[in-house]
Amino acid sequence: MEQRIGTVERKTKETDISVTLNLDGKGNYDVHTGIGFFDHMLEGFARHGLFDLKLTCKGDIRVDSHHTIEDVGIALGEAIRKALGDKQGIKRYGSMMLPMDETLVLCAIDLSGRPYLNFDCAYTVPKIGEMDTEMFREFFYAISYNAGMNLHIKKLDGLNNHHIAEASFKAFAKALDQATQYETRIDGVWSTKGVL
Repeated sequence: MEQRIGTVERKTKETDISVTLNLDGKGNYDVHTGIGFFDHMLEGFARHGLFDLKLTCKGDIRVDSHHTIEDVGIALGEAIRKALGDKQGIKRYGSMMLPMDETLVLCAIDLSGRPYLNFDCAYTVPKIGEMDTEMFREFFYAISYNAGMNLHIKKLDGLNNHHIAEASFKAFAKALDQATQYETRIDGVWSTKGVL
């Protein structure tokens, strides 16, 4: 089967982003956003979802991390949507309950074309490295609305903020990998509507 690849170039007065995502990759990545902890999260997303991800962002991080993180979410969401194409034959739904030491995070996805985010992860520090923790929600919101996915991320347990963030990204990766796999028993899209 042909590999499903989405490429997005997005340039504004605040950010200049290039992203290429291969849903049928091997977990290879080349990520440069200028925010070290954010790079670490995106690398974990690629590796644990077995997606090949090439992403660069030149953003106004002299202001703060907001524009870079939100705009990367927008571009990555668009790349996911492009890579999925007409969604013929995909499983559509994916979920993962991912443990990381004391932390347990649940992620569930429906690639329905109808965007929605339910994000329930509390942080006890304002920053991890140079990344504002309030931006995790903004990132996943941007992805869900630009990819057209129903996305739920919920912390079930956890104390360490690094673990909570990392478990969220890895759970998202595993759930997205599951949802984008093919179901050989169906023809067309997995919906009674005939379209996703």
